[in-house]
This record gives sequence, structure tokens and C-alpha cells, in this order.
Amino acid sequence: MAENFADRLLAAIEAKGSPVCVGLDPVLDRLPPGFPEQVKRTWPRLQEDLEELASVAAVQAFCDEVIKAVADVVPAVKPQIACFERYGYAGVAAFTEVVRAAQRRGLIVIADVKRGDIGSTAAQYAAAHLAGENAPDAITVSGYFGADGLMPFVDAAREAGKGIFVLVRTSNPSAAEIQDFADASGRKFYEHIAEWVARVGAGEGLVGDSGYSCVGAVVGATFPAEARRLRQIMPRQIFLLPGYGAQGATAADCAAAFKADGTGAIVNASRSVIYAFGKPEYADMSWPEAIAAAAKAFAKDVRQAIAAGR
Repeated sequence: MAENFADRLLAAIEAKGSPVCVGLDPVLDRLPPGFPEQVKRTWPRLQEDLEELASVAAVQAFCDEVIKAVADVVPAVKPQIACFERYGYAGVAAFTEVVRAAQRRGLIVIADVKRGDIGSTAAQYAAAHLAGENAPDAITVSGYFGADGLMPFVDAAREAGKGIFVLVRTSNPSAAEIQDFADASGRKFYEHIAEWVARVGAGEGLVGDSGYSCVGAVVGATFPAEARRLRQIMPRQIFLLPGYGAQGATAADCAAAFKADGTGAIVNASRSVIYAFGKPEYADMSWPEAIAAAAKAFAKDVRQAIAAGR
């Protein structure tokens, strides 16, 4: 059986000394000034019908530079597949190349794909994203379809030494409209999902030597009180924490999801890092230098908050 994903992720976090990852959410009109045109000039005799392919090339090239800038600082990156799929087949191909580029630099790749469906379809999604040499190391999934929709992902992760992060408490403001719905006993929907994820994640062959499961949970850093409660419910789950930076969560908010020994979660920042070149404090740097500096500041901020909370 392949090495447990949770063990690999925790080892990578320890090696870098930073329980953080950088989200790769490339949006064409937010790339560095002049960069898309610079990439387009590398396409000889570019025709009008190749304009979209040139955009894909710019997005991929930008991600490559971000990966280079942060590889020495963070243990993982989280590419958002929606930013690639919008370009059709060429975008999907670029996504695969970005996954490869990150893995070649020794980074854990958590693909933000949020897949989920009935069992037969979930099996196809699991094969697409967790099997094969070009697959990422982990993916995000929805548990809304219940056990038959989740187990194909669990089984594929177990077999291939991959990981999954099940949506439990998301970071967006309107999450409460659905996830805070309570039953007659007062138990909220996200707590029910968490209890279920904890049970599934304790299955045979899923818990590594570290004591953590390859079945993790997405828990928004924007809800620290809920994160503390969810840590009690899911002691074996690694939390993927979105919401730091652009969505308003602080490092202290993120620290609420970690165990007393400083393990159990990995914090993601996307826009606040990859578009840091637009911030005044980085105005005197090249845009790759600005991204690298922002990644270092992000990692330091989270480390200090975890240490302060111990």
C-alpha cells in the first residue's frame, strides 16, 4: 500500500517549518502589468483564433513563476481548477502541467476541484483526479451525496496514497444559510458532516503513523469558534483552512484549528500572496520577488500565531 498522504503532508510541513499553502487562482486581468502581452510575444505570428490559447499560456506561465517563487517557503500549493477549466481543453491541459511543475519542485499539490456526485459518477471523478502519474496529491470533495458518493474518493485515496479534503464548514459569508441549519436536538448541519467525516476517516488503511487520516476536512478560517468545536469532533482530520488574507481571517483565527502541539491543519492564502505585487509595501520589488516576500510574511505570521496559542 502506498504511503499515507497525511504522513507525507505532515513531513513536508515539518521540513519547511510552515503549515501553509499558496492557492493558485490565476485570473487573466489580475496578472502583472504587461505579463500576458509578454507571453503572447513568444507565439510567432499569433493569429486571432489563437488568442485564447495565448491567454492559457499566460495563466500557465504565471503559475510556473509563482511556484518558483514560493517553493522554498511553503510545503504545498492549491491550484483552483475553475481558473483553468474556463479555457476548455487547453486550460485543462495547462492545469495538468501546473500540477506537474509543482510536484517536480517537491511540493504537495492539493487540487481544489470540489467534486461530488452519486457513486457511479463519483468513481469517474476519483479516477480522473486521484489515479495516474499526473494526478495531484489530494483534492477537495463534497460529501453532500452521502457515503456512496464519497467512498469512491476514499477508496481511490487509500489505494494510491492520496488525500481528500471534505467540505465541512466553508469560508464564504453565506455558508451559514445552509451549514448552520440545526436539527431538533440543536446539532448543526456542519457538525453532522464533521461527525460523519470522522467516522469515515477512521476506516481501515486510512490513518497513518502520524495518527492523522488521509481523509481531511475543509474548515474555513473565517469561523474560528466553529473550528475549535470541529477540532474536538475530528481529532484525526487535517484541516485545510481557506479564508486567510483576502477573505478576512487572521493568523490568530487560523490558530484556533490547530492542536496544542501545533499540528493538524494547513492554512491557505491565494490572492493575498499571488497578487502581492499590487501592494504598496512591495512596490520596489519585481513581481516574482513580491510574491516570494508575501509568502514568507504569510508563513511567518501563521507560525507566530500558532506558537502564541500553545
